[in-house]
Amino acid sequence: LKMEEHIDLFKKILTKIEDKVDYADIRAGKGNNTSIIMKDNQIQEINTGLSTVARIRVLNNGAWGFASTNDFSKLEEISEKAIKISNSLTGDIELAECEIVEDKVKTDRKISVSDVTIEDKKELIQEANKASNVGKVVSTTVSYSDGESQTAFVSSEGSEILVDSSRVALALNAVASNGELIQFNHGSLGGVKGFEILQDADIESFGRKIGEKATELLDAKPAPSGRFTIVADNNLTGVFIHEAVGHAVEADLVLQDDSILHDQMNKKIGTDIVNIYDDSSYKDGFGYYPYDVEGVKTRKNQIVKNGELVSFLTSRESAGKLGLPLTGNARSSVSDQPIVRMSNTFLEPGDLSFEELIEDIKDGIYLKGSRGGQVDTGKGIFQFNATEAYKIENGELADHFRDVSLSGNILETLKGVDGIGSDFKLSVGYCGKGGQTAPVGDGGPHTRILNAMVGGSS
Repeated sequence: LKMEEHIDLFKKILTKIEDKVDYADIRAGKGNNTSIIMKDNQIQEINTGLSTVARIRVLNNGAWGFASTNDFSKLEEISEKAIKISNSLTGDIELAECEIVEDKVKTDRKISVSDVTIEDKKELIQEANKASNVGKVVSTTVSYSDGESQTAFVSSEGSEILVDSSRVALALNAVASNGELIQFNHGSLGGVKGFEILQDADIESFGRKIGEKATELLDAKPAPSGRFTIVADNNLTGVFIHEAVGHAVEADLVLQDDSILHDQMNKKIGTDIVNIYDDSSYKDGFGYYPYDVEGVKTRKNQIVKNGELVSFLTSRESAGKLGLPLTGNARSSVSDQPIVRMSNTFLEPGDLSFEELIEDIKDGIYLKGSRGGQVDTGKGIFQFNATEAYKIENGELADHFRDVSLSGNILETLKGVDGIGSDFKLSVGYCGKGGQTAPVGDGGPHTRILNAMVGGSS
């Protein structure tokens, strides 16, 4: 059964309960997904599964009631359970007004992942793995995942939205060792598309570059520590924008007073050249989705305009509490509670070439790639680990460094941005928050930042 054949059932249930609640919606999904993990040249696990899930949430007396099931015939039963839950609570939730939408969307794909055999998927993973086993690589992990889903959203206000979506990702980690040192490198590919996104990629080159870089890092020097003018590559720019700015503008964290930016609206938080967006409607980003889980149409949201904070990211509940516009950033799996999440978050490119960004730097550091990091959105401090770095000496790249980090205060760092490259790249990743994981894209151009705190192991 296709998802749309259940719409009448969902509407019938909502009609039955609409007199007992202030608001209700049903989200339901059917999907198939595959994940394959290969470690040290051996396929370790292959998981494929079909899932069916429906959940109803009701709002009454300012409080949510929430229940889910894997059996659509039990929806009526669980709707009563959700009403009971909301009736046992009181709260102050008021939803922001939302446009009523009837729509059907199928995301672009040329090759459906369900038409590709497990053997073909394994072959692609083996190719990436084989290519990465170069130089002094001693261990590799390749993980592949794909999923196709049909989801329906029906609300008591009258919205009816069907989305048929497909997503594919491939990630590779390589570990190199010379007996004394160990170095890592990582890369990922993917998109909200079909299998063609990997089939059209140069998998051999993707794998080989990751292995070669891990090996190269064994000969790099320990990084220096201190304050430098730095240039961050696309990847590290993206991680900084996502971690240091993106999380701090999620309206639920603002409401919990866990954001350094909670009182910075319409204030200058960066230099005039800083323009930051979160764009869930960007189809080439891994964080793309056409409607959020509350039926709000997605769009390109500007968060920072010419250095000024102009928007938080919202759900209907957080927008209602803060009196802000809806941005379409409520996200979750079907059975989880929606929370405010980023989608594709990036710094807008400027007009400088890489050469122009580094030409006036006498003594600086070029930081490349990301190995993750952490941020305290409440205190406004962060620390990220870069994959590698190069010394910038009189406008030229010099010594190669390993084990390097970038740390600092969000506001100070944004006010140190003084040059923005003309290139643009988004990376493929997943972001965790509140026990939930969401696919995201983050990126931007090469970025020059003055007086940044670089840490090394020397």
